[in-house]
Amino acid sequence: MPWVEPEPGPSPEQKPKLTKQDSATGPEWYQKSEESESEGNQPPLESLASPRPPETPGPPALERDDAPLPEGDDASPRPSVLDDAPLPEEETPEPRAICRHRHRCHTDCLEAPLSRAFQWLGWQVGAHPWIFLLAPLMLTAALGTGFLYLPEEEEEDLEKQYTPVGGPAKAERRFVQGHFTTNDSYRFSASRRSTEANFASLLVVSYSDSLLDPATFAEVSKLDGAVQDLRVARENGSQIQYQQVCARYRALCVRPNPLLYAWQVDKTLNLSSISFPIYNHGGHPLYLTGFFGGRILGGSLGMGHLLLRAKAMRLLYYLKTEDPEDSVQSKQWLTHFLEQFTNITNTLALKKIEVVHFTSLSRQLEFQATSMTVIPVFHLAYVLIILFAVTSCFRFDCIRNKMCVAAFGVISAFLAVVSGFGLLLHIGVPFVIIVANSPFLILGVGVDDMFIMISAWHKTSLADDIPERMSNVYSKVAVSITITTITNILAFYTGVMSSFRSVQCFCIYTGTTLLFCYFYSITCFGAFMALDGKREVVCLRWLKKADAKWSSFKKFCCFPFGSVPDEHGTDVHPMNLFFRDHFGPFLTSSESKYFVVFIYVLYIISSIYGCFHVQEGLDLRNLASDDSYITPYFNVEEDYFSDYGPRVMVIVTKKVDYWNEDVRQKLENCIKIFEKNVYVDKNLTEFWLDAYVQYLKGNSQDPNDKNTFMNNIPDFLSNFPNFQHDINISSSNEIISSRGFIQTTNVSSSTKKKIMLFQ
Repeated sequence: MPWVEPEPGPSPEQKPKLTKQDSATGPEWYQKSEESESEGNQPPLESLASPRPPETPGPPALERDDAPLPEGDDASPRPSVLDDAPLPEEETPEPRAICRHRHRCHTDCLEAPLSRAFQWLGWQVGAHPWIFLLAPLMLTAALGTGFLYLPEEEEEDLEKQYTPVGGPAKAERRFVQGHFTTNDSYRFSASRRSTEANFASLLVVSYSDSLLDPATFAEVSKLDGAVQDLRVARENGSQIQYQQVCARYRALCVRPNPLLYAWQVDKTLNLSSISFPIYNHGGHPLYLTGFFGGRILGGSLGMGHLLLRAKAMRLLYYLKTEDPEDSVQSKQWLTHFLEQFTNITNTLALKKIEVVHFTSLSRQLEFQATSMTVIPVFHLAYVLIILFAVTSCFRFDCIRNKMCVAAFGVISAFLAVVSGFGLLLHIGVPFVIIVANSPFLILGVGVDDMFIMISAWHKTSLADDIPERMSNVYSKVAVSITITTITNILAFYTGVMSSFRSVQCFCIYTGTTLLFCYFYSITCFGAFMALDGKREVVCLRWLKKADAKWSSFKKFCCFPFGSVPDEHGTDVHPMNLFFRDHFGPFLTSSESKYFVVFIYVLYIISSIYGCFHVQEGLDLRNLASDDSYITPYFNVEEDYFSDYGPRVMVIVTKKVDYWNEDVRQKLENCIKIFEKNVYVDKNLTEFWLDAYVQYLKGNSQDPNDKNTFMNNIPDFLSNFPNFQHDINISSSNEIISSRGFIQTTNVSSSTKKKIMLFQ
C-alpha cells in the first residue's frame, strides 16, 4: 500500500472548517472540528466504527482500506496502527489540550455569529445575484425622486445655520428687539441696531502716504457720486435709485463718510487740522472711529488728537432693512452694485486710490458660490477614484482581473449618496450648503469596503462554486466592514447633538448615506462581484478548451503568455508581498522600532504644542474661493481698520429709580468697571443718563426729584435725538429699561474678543 500525506489538522489559530449540505429547505452548514468531541458533541459514525487516536508529530500515517493484506513473498512490510493500543504518555500533544482550554473562553461571541450570518447572506447573494443587484437599483431610483425637493433659489440663513441654537446672544437680542425700537427710514443709527442692516462698504487705500489732501478727496468724491448714481431697472419699467433705498437720518441719507461729506459741502475745509476720533465741525461732533485707518496721530487737539496721516478711508452705504418690501429693494440695489462695481472703477480710471468692496450679501453669495465649485470637483473626484480603483485591480490574468468590479464599486458609493440624500429630502431634512461636501467622505468609505471585499475574493479558489466563494468572502469581511461602518455612523449621528444646525444637518446626511453605502456594499456590489465570478468560470473553461481558432489570442490572456491560472490557487497582490516580505521585516527590526518610537514622541509633542495654539473663531476669507473679491477686502480691513471693534450695548434690564443719587452712582460705577477693560476706550462711552443729568443741572433742575426727572425727558430727547431709542418709557411714565454704549478696541481676533467678554 503506498504512503499518502495526511491532511493537516486545524491549528489553534485556524477557524473550524464549515461544509455545506444541501437540503430541501436550502443550504445547511455544519462545523467539523476535532474539538467538538471535547464539547460533548456526537461524533460521526465513521469515528464510532474506528476510533482515531490523536495526531502526533512524526512520520505520516498509512492509508487504511478494507482490502486484504498481501501474503507471501509479495507482502511488503509496513507499520501497522492498532486501534486498541494505548498511546504512550510522552506522545500526548500538549498544544491540543491548550487549544481546547482556549476554545472554551468564547472570545468570539461577536465575531462568530456575525460571520455565520454573513456566510448565509453571502450564499444567498451568490445564489441569487440578480435579485440583490436589481433591488438596490430600483430603491435608488425611487429615493432619487427626493432631489425634486432640493431647494434651488432659496436663500440660506447663515445666522440660523452657523450660530449656536439657544445661544445667550440670541436671547439678549430678543430682549433688545422687544424693549428698544429703531427706525431706519427717519432716525437710523447703526450702533443701535440689534441685527445687521443692509449695507455696501468700500475701503479706499491711497497710493501715497496719506489721503488727507484735496486731490485724493476729489477722486474719492467722484467714486462716491458714481455709487449713489446707480439705478436698478425693474421689470415693470421703473427704477430703484439709491435715494429710495438708503437709510435716513431725518430727511437725508446717512452719509457714507462724515468727513468726506463735510469736505463736499465746504471744499475749503482744512484737512490738516482734523482731530481724531471725534472732530467738532460747526458745533456738531463727528465720530470718525472706523472711517479712517492707517493713522498717525499728533498732539492733543479738541476732543482728540491731531490726525497727521491716514492711509485708508471707509465708505459705508446703509440701506433700509426693517420693512420687508424696502429690504427686498435694498438687496436688488446691492446685487446691481456688485455687478456694476468693476465697470465703475474702470470708467473712473482711478489713479490715486485703490478700492475694494463688500456688501451684506457678500457672505451669502460667496459661500454659495464656493460650495457650487465643489460640484465639478466632485465629478473629477469620482473619475479619479474610478481610475485609481481600476488601476489597483488590474491583473495580467484575464480571469482574475477586477477592473469592471472596481468601477462598479465606485458607482455603488454614488448610488448610496443618491439614496441617502433622496430619502432625507423626502422626509424634509434641511439641505445646507456644507452637505454638498459629504459625498467625498462617502466615496472614501465605500471604496475602502470595496477593496476589502475584492481582496477577500482573490483568496478564494476558482474551483469552488460561486455561492461558496461568496460565503467565504462575506465571512472574512463581516467584522471589518461592519464594525468600521457602525463606528462611523455612530460618530456622525453623535454630531446631531451639536448646537449648530448646519453641523446637525451635515451629520444626519452623512450618517444616513454611510448606512446606505454599507447596505449597498453587501448587496448590490456583492451581487455584481458574484456575476463577475461567473465570468471567471466561463473564461477559465474557454482557456482550457482546445480551440485552434482562438489559440493565438488565448496566449495573450494571461501572463506569462500561454499560461493558465491554477484554479485551486489564490491570487496574491504584489503589494501584499511587499508588506509581507520587505516592510514587515523592516518594521520589526530593532533599529526601526527605536525610530518609530522617536517619531511618535515627536508627533505627540507637536500635537500638544498645536493644541495650545489653536486659533478660535471663523475667518470669512476661508469660506470664499481664493480669487474672491472679499479676500482683499478683509486683508485691507485687517491691515488698517482692526484697532476699533464693534460698539457694545450695556443694558439696564429692570426698573430702577434713576432720580435716586445712590442708584445713579451704582450705574456709574458699573460703567467704570466696563471702561477699565483693556479692550475698551473709555473716551468714547455713550450713556444717556450722564448727558441727561448734565442737561438738568445746566437748566438749574434738580435731578434727584422724581417729577422733575421724568417730566423733562421729552425736552431732553428733542434736543438730543440720538438718545431717543435708548430709553424705554411705559404708558405709566416709568422707565422700564435703558441702555448705553462702550467702544471696543484691538479685538481683531476671536481670542481677544473672548478675553474681553470674560474680563
